[in-house]
Amino acid sequence: MIPESFPATRAAALARLTHFAPRAGQAYASGRNTDPGPDQVGAVSKLSPYLRYRLITEQDVIGATLGRHSLPAAEKYVQEVLWRTYWKGWLEMRPSVWTQFQQERDHQRDSFPNARAIRSAEAGETGIEGFDDWARELVETGYLHNHARMWFASIWIFTLRLPWALGADFFLRHLVDADAASNTLSWRWVAGLQTAGKMYLATSENIARFTNGRFAPKGLATTATMPADIVSPEIRPLPQATFFDAHKPAYLLVTPEDLHPESVFGASTKINSTGVLRGRETLWGNNASAFVEAATEDAIERVGKAFKCPTTVLGNLDTAALIAQARAAGAEQIITPYTPIGPVADALTRIAPILAAEGVPLVQIRRAWDENFWPHATKGFFPFKEHIIPFLIMFYGFPTIHSHINNLFRNIDICNMNSRTRFV
Repeated sequence: MIPESFPATRAAALARLTHFAPRAGQAYASGRNTDPGPDQVGAVSKLSPYLRYRLITEQDVIGATLGRHSLPAAEKYVQEVLWRTYWKGWLEMRPSVWTQFQQERDHQRDSFPNARAIRSAEAGETGIEGFDDWARELVETGYLHNHARMWFASIWIFTLRLPWALGADFFLRHLVDADAASNTLSWRWVAGLQTAGKMYLATSENIARFTNGRFAPKGLATTATMPADIVSPEIRPLPQATFFDAHKPAYLLVTPEDLHPESVFGASTKINSTGVLRGRETLWGNNASAFVEAATEDAIERVGKAFKCPTTVLGNLDTAALIAQARAAGAEQIITPYTPIGPVADALTRIAPILAAEGVPLVQIRRAWDENFWPHATKGFFPFKEHIIPFLIMFYGFPTIHSHINNLFRNIDICNMNSRTRFV
């Protein structure tokens, strides 16, 4: 069942963004670390499920934010949105980290000697105040405040001494906003694997302060052993953006990685038919699956209106069915918004050679936001931010001009964008 707090439509996302935008400045900055509890109104936006599946985009959110606030006033919130972009770009250029996480998770599932301790932690039966509450809250609601996610991960790793990869997997199986990049890399950061010399150790005092005294757990680890050797993953060049001919008849594949294809492909794109993927094999748990199932219904309606073509619901990524539908529609290519590293990308990588061999190549189109910002995720977040903030200043200015929102990244060549790639 989809959590009631997250209606799965783009209209609901935009309404939430409109409601939040006036509070994205000082109100957010001063209250963002406080977790008042699942039934209380806090300072955070709770837009993460919508951003995760791109019912709204980073561009939408930052545009609305800077339409109400100057960049200095809203810097804390803008920075949080940019973290999502950074994590995506960082992992795209280091895919081995995703592969290693999956391998370690699977190994620990089979070999960790204390399976009972894992079950107790997941069920919220450890006796640790706060931790047990967050475990149950996660399973029941599909959501945790960001600060609670950090506390939980720290206690899981350093107090309970459980494998970080199994904790990250627990989150993936229950979060409605479960995301390969943000989740995996955040858990690595807490564990001290992401940045040499840095980890996160939760304290009772910090938890008490930022839960308004609801929790003050006893017996938390006071020291943590840093990983002995952190091997820096090999950096590969960002996969080259793909050229596609907007005038060549196409079959549009919509996946949970991007449920707003109308902002990727213009009305002039010759789309003869559309398939919207709702298959659970590309998602992790019931909360995410329920959200995406509802969101695909919304996407089907929007896509039909935008492209005025037949639309089919796809239960899974069946290669033969895709080929048959593309051929029946007279399509010469299958186009889709770019899928970042994760289950959908893994699935598309497997089927792409088969589609190409059958004469209907799969063409993935990266958004201009990703094309321009991901390449800067070569080092840490703050060097990344130094590259991006001047760009935002250039487009939004001080004070900001709301009309820039709709013009940003539309039909313009910026930041040395690949001239062979069409973005509309």
